[in-house]
This record gives sequence, C-alpha cells and structure tokens, in this order.
Amino acid sequence: MPAMSERDPKPGPAPRASGAPAVSGAPRAPRAVDVAAAAEVSIATVSRVFNNPEKVAPAIRERVLATAKAMGWMPHAAGSALARRRTSIVGAVIPTLDNEVFAAQVGAMQAAFADRGITLLLSCFNYDQDQAAHDVQAMLARGVEALAIVGEAHRPDLFASIQARHIPYIVTYSHRPDSPHPCIGFDNRQAFYTIARHLLDLGHETIGVIIQPTAGNDRVAARLDGVREALAERGLGIRPQHLCEGEWSIDFGRQSVRAMLATDPPPTAVICGNDYLALGALLEARAMGLSVPHDLSITGFDDIAISRQLDPPLTTMHVDNHEIGRRAAAYLLACLEGSRPSALPPLVPTLIRRGTTAAPRR
Repeated sequence: MPAMSERDPKPGPAPRASGAPAVSGAPRAPRAVDVAAAAEVSIATVSRVFNNPEKVAPAIRERVLATAKAMGWMPHAAGSALARRRTSIVGAVIPTLDNEVFAAQVGAMQAAFADRGITLLLSCFNYDQDQAAHDVQAMLARGVEALAIVGEAHRPDLFASIQARHIPYIVTYSHRPDSPHPCIGFDNRQAFYTIARHLLDLGHETIGVIIQPTAGNDRVAARLDGVREALAERGLGIRPQHLCEGEWSIDFGRQSVRAMLATDPPPTAVICGNDYLALGALLEARAMGLSVPHDLSITGFDDIAISRQLDPPLTTMHVDNHEIGRRAAAYLLACLEGSRPSALPPLVPTLIRRGTTAAPRR
C-alpha cells in the first residue's frame, strides 16, 4: 500500500487482533495516529510537522498543530506535559559558557524563572549553526514554552520551527530596527564605531583589529562594520595585514598583535573584539618591551572583571550582561502570561576610558 501524503483522506481505525476485546474503562492517551485521523493527514505528515515544519504547507501545519494541542499530544516526553497545557520549561541557546558574558545572561534568566517555578534548559552550540538548529528541535520536542537565542545568524529553519509552533522567543545580544525578531541587546555596529572614533579623536590613523570570526556571527560582523565606517569618515581603512580574525582567546590576542607589529608601518592602536583578546595583546606588547599606551593603544569590549585590575587598566566598552538576561526573561514571562509586550529598547554600552589608550607618539 502506498504511503499517505498531505492530500490523503484520514486513515481508518487501527486494526485489532482477531478476537481481541476492546479496552474498556478510562480512555487511553492520544497517539500520533489519532492526531492524523482528526487532522485528516497521514502519520508521516504529523511527524514532519513536529520535526521538519518548514517542509509542510502552512495551512496543513496549522491544522495539525491545533489538533495536537486540542488533544493534548506531542512527541515523546513532552506529551504528558502538553496534556496539562504547561511544561514550565524555557530554553536558552547560547554560544558558550566559557565566556562570563553569556554566563551572566544565563544567571539572570535563571533567577527570574526560578521565582516563577520555571526550569531553564540550556544549550551551548559552540558557534555551530547546525548544532544550534538541532538543539532547538530537541528543546521543542521536550515541550519548551519559550526560547531565548543569542544572535540572529542562524539557519532559517531554526526560526521557522519556533514560529510554526507559536512559541514566544527573543534574540539576545543583538538589536537593529529592521530585525524580523524580537530582540534585546545593543547596536553592535554603533558600539564599535564609538570605540574607533575614540582612537581617531586621539590622533591614531593606523589602527589594527583583532576580532572573532565574522562568518556565521552577525554580532561580530556588525562590529567590524562599525570600525570600517568610522575609519572611512576620515578617509582611512584597515590594512589587510592589520586585520586578524580568530578564536576569542588570550593566546590569539598575543599572536595577532605580534604579527601586526612586525608590519611596516605597524599600527599605533589595536581594537580588540573582547577583553580576552585585549588582555593577550597587552601581555604581548609588554613582553616585546613596548609601553602601553604610549607605544601602542589597546581597547577591549565587555568590561569583564579582570579588565580594571590590569596594569594599566583596560579601556573597554561596558555592557550590562545581567540586564540583558533580566529583560529577556521579563519579556518571555510576559508572553507566557498572555501579554503582548511592546518592542524592547536597545541597551546603550558605555565606553570606559582607562589607561590603555592615549595619543600616539609623534
């Protein structure tokens, strides 16, 4: 018998073994076959709606989802929770916990949700878009009621899967007026434009950049755009030998600044994509016998705790990461309570001028 498709009529009742009596008493829990019959689609279509929703026509997808919700059915472990209409689980999808920036967001969200008896389910996708999409599917299959996702640069089917289920979600660490997603974060382009302008106003004209990979990371790409825009306004640019993309580590910061300073002319200032890279740049410059900031100015980003303890203390951009987590949680809680919260205003990072920047030697 050929497999049924989205156009198939509803399947007949499941066959019963000859002579086997029907089960009496309490009604059995709904199954996928019951959803398929009620929605007049095949069992395969029900499976696709929950596993690959972008492959199902919107009208059919909505019918299956509405039927499943009305019957209290969902695949695997989420089924019984859906029958109660609540799972009290919210998901957070972040790149890594190695960086205290994302740990701060998660900590603030955890505290806010715990006050409401909600469990936070965490995914670290390690900047791998396929892993992020897989983790979101796994969370949806477990019945998460809402999601917070770092960044917009994800596979289109990740957001399609969430939207197909009408799950509230919010993108963190990103904010742009034309985003199709609800966002809580800051304007990454403007933040690094401000950093570059600070160095330009001090008199620097040859500026290097050490930054995390831009591929698959909308936030880092926007930051690099901000630096380029500020330089272009002064008729300047980033020399290819003065741009280093790589892992956000102290070691990469050290390697990159040593390579830049071997070029002719060397940069008189270096913009780093985060404070870890800046710490590496500072350590290597000092190891090479240079005076920071007189021989080389260095800037970071995030204002992590160690930044103010360095010698000299690091000029950097302060971001309130706890506030991002708190606002993200408040937005999702409002959605879960039936509200339609308005768009969140962006946070505004603050440039913290400390001892690693000064006018270049003449």
